[in-house]
Amino acid sequence: MAQQVAIVGYATEGIVSADYYYKQGFVVTICDQNEALKIPEDYSAQLGASYLDDLNRFDIIVRSAGIPPHVILEKNPSVAAKITTATNEFLRICPTANTIGITGTKGKGTTSTLVARMFEAAGKTIYLGGNIGRSPLEFYDSVQPDDWVVLELSSFQLIDLHYSPHIGACLMVVPEHLNWHADMAEYIAAKSQLFECQTSNDIAVYYAENETSREIAARGAARKVPYFQSPGAWINGNMLTIDGQEICTTEEIKLLGAHNWQNVCAAVTVVWQAGVHDIPAIHSVLTSFGGLEHRLELVREFESVSYYDDSFGTTPETAIVALQAFAEPKVAILGGSDKGATYDELARVVAGANVRHAILIGDQASRIQQALEAAGYHTFSQGGQTMPEIVSAARATAQHGDVVLLSPACASFGMFTDYKDRGNQFKQAVQALV
Repeated sequence: MAQQVAIVGYATEGIVSADYYYKQGFVVTICDQNEALKIPEDYSAQLGASYLDDLNRFDIIVRSAGIPPHVILEKNPSVAAKITTATNEFLRICPTANTIGITGTKGKGTTSTLVARMFEAAGKTIYLGGNIGRSPLEFYDSVQPDDWVVLELSSFQLIDLHYSPHIGACLMVVPEHLNWHADMAEYIAAKSQLFECQTSNDIAVYYAENETSREIAARGAARKVPYFQSPGAWINGNMLTIDGQEICTTEEIKLLGAHNWQNVCAAVTVVWQAGVHDIPAIHSVLTSFGGLEHRLELVREFESVSYYDDSFGTTPETAIVALQAFAEPKVAILGGSDKGATYDELARVVAGANVRHAILIGDQASRIQQALEAAGYHTFSQGGQTMPEIVSAARATAQHGDVVLLSPACASFGMFTDYKDRGNQFKQAVQALV
């Protein structure tokens, strides 16, 4: 009799998981709270308010990343051993031992992409997936034993991970997703799962200047390699250096902002530990890759004002580094929905980072305003309810030579579907300016 699998959450990752298990001969049931979903006729469905009912009848329960394990277990307390994820399944069956996992609060996507491009520039075959948008179960059957795989992994994917990659990297870790995790301890514990099952034959790369990163990477038995200091990649004066080799100057790095030096050093350390010592290939990537969409992305220069989309900046820490990336006077667009963060340090930076004006939006506008006032900063206004209104308010405030920066320090929900929707609406509104 065919085994039964429940796919809990039928969005991008769930669709791929359902297809994978169907091809393995499982009877697939889609479990999702959206009653309006269109389900392929080959699958069964359990939709609406009862989508988590009686999951114990299934042999396997595949949790999509956005569904916290405790949500499943609250209604089905005995099914913990049955729960898996696309990431777990991929690492279980992966045809190559050459696996890389990258986590951290911010910079995961940029670092993972840099790693993949450096491998490609060096003539290696590498697959990029995970939180960056492509489930690894999409390409598992194309991977060959000598190929490499790099996965960007969020805490949502890591919280119940049972396998560790050969090379794990932990970037800077600060409070994040505290509306999803029970507390900071759970968030750190989730990140630590990336390293939990590493052995002495594996490698754990960590950000030398972040104690939490060091703590997380220490979880397993792997050899520990810091970056931003030797023996990993580090900045020596203005020169990116590793293993006594000079790669490029910081002025040559195309990624905007000194905070991206961390991501660059992480990526170089990872590929170096993987045996890629091709300096011309690494140099070519660092001097040509300008970043991912919605990460300090220049949208347009209009009326001598530069408009930047950093919608991916969903924490105060990322907004701070974005503000510090520009010496020019700035009009900062701040606010959105709550992620459990505090804004005191952000307010202090706004007060001292040449911010001409702050446009406050979303349900966190009042909290950010209170923090700004406490920091002695009073040049702010409300941005409105739509992105055209917000951009219009920024335009009215900006002066010749200014930067208008959308780096909200908050999640997007309420006003927008997600950070991509927010960024896309910002770009559309900026491009519509006449």
